[in-house]
Amino acid sequence: MRPRVTWVYSHAALVFAFLYLPILVLIVYSFNGESVAGFPPHGWTLRWYNELFADDALWSSVSNSLLVAAAAVALALFFGIPAALALDRSNFPGKQVFRRFVLLPLILPGIITGLSLLTLFAASGAQLSLLTVALGHGTALISVAVTEVSAGLQKFDRALEEASRDLGASEWYTFRRVTLPSLKLPIIAAALLIFTLSLDEIAVTFFLVGRENTLPLEIWSRLRRGITPEINAVSTLIFVFSVVTIVVWYKLRSLMTLPARFRE
Repeated sequence: MRPRVTWVYSHAALVFAFLYLPILVLIVYSFNGESVAGFPPHGWTLRWYNELFADDALWSSVSNSLLVAAAAVALALFFGIPAALALDRSNFPGKQVFRRFVLLPLILPGIITGLSLLTLFAASGAQLSLLTVALGHGTALISVAVTEVSAGLQKFDRALEEASRDLGASEWYTFRRVTLPSLKLPIIAAALLIFTLSLDEIAVTFFLVGRENTLPLEIWSRLRRGITPEINAVSTLIFVFSVVTIVVWYKLRSLMTLPARFRE
């Protein structure tokens, strides 16, 4: 093997080790037989997973995070799909400015989004709760829905809509029976990505949460007292769930690049 190729592989191995070795250590220590982390791990056990499943406070925060993520998906898709259609189908004054403003939350730091929404809710007298968290997540992630749906629209065959209207279908019927089903894959991909990003969002959540914690904030509050094996266990489950979700999202994105006849 040539020296240059060897250097490239060595560099790649170091990069991957830097990125994923801490995650591997976390997973290993979630099975550690002792409560105090030490190297090497002393024995293997599922005790911390059993204690995790018996932790009512932690599972309450998991339930809150799932509820917020589902609401964020609904909100982001409700506003993101029409925005993507407007950007793809319509020409109107200020279209490029509108495009940039829609995608701005994707670029802005979460602390800016959270602080601005906190100011808005405080000015309107709204009580901070899971609802405000869901509104914050949905607002911050609308740009993800617009990006994913816009990518699907770029590959959509407009002749299908024209054929539907030529056969006498209305605009609304064509949208429901032709356009929306054709966008099924990008919409599902957007929903999966938004759901995953909402689950681990902490910056926006920190500013907008009320008395009920979401999972990231519950973990953060417990880490202030030190790392416990239950935190390693729940972090491992979150990692597995996130990997599965991202893999499904990636597969859907891959299917979106195939011609329609190969998607079945």
